[in-house]
Amino acid sequence: MRADSKTETEVMAALNQFSQAYDHRDIQGVLSSFVPDSDVVLIGTGADEKRIGTAEIKEQAERDWSQSEVSSLNWRWHLVSMAGPVACLAAEGSLEATVGGQRITMPLRLTAALEQRGDKWLFEQAHFSTPSMEQAEGESFPTGH
Repeated sequence: MRADSKTETEVMAALNQFSQAYDHRDIQGVLSSFVPDSDVVLIGTGADEKRIGTAEIKEQAERDWSQSEVSSLNWRWHLVSMAGPVACLAAEGSLEATVGGQRITMPLRLTAALEQRGDKWLFEQAHFSTPSMEQAEGESFPTGH
């Protein structure tokens, strides 16, 4: 069911807090956005980016930052649904970064599950992806052109 406006605002505040911490390379801020459970999951856009547990999420963020000079997460669309203390988030935006002195913009999609713990919404699972550039608009599968 679609989240009420209070929950939507709170979930988006959690996403924005994570994004700002990531942009400022604040590892404690990034980690405080996630549940501190051993089965917390972050899946990134790279083939090897499946991280389970906060130690692996920390390693991923630090790897990202070591391979870029600056980065900025920007969200332009979202949808928040909820059932009790669990919210589902879908969002679309971009990551802008400077990598090797070159500015890049990478389209991003995010699906996530958050749990309300006390007065905070925390990520239990987050999956970042990029749209396939091998697929033309209107095509369901890459055609190999």
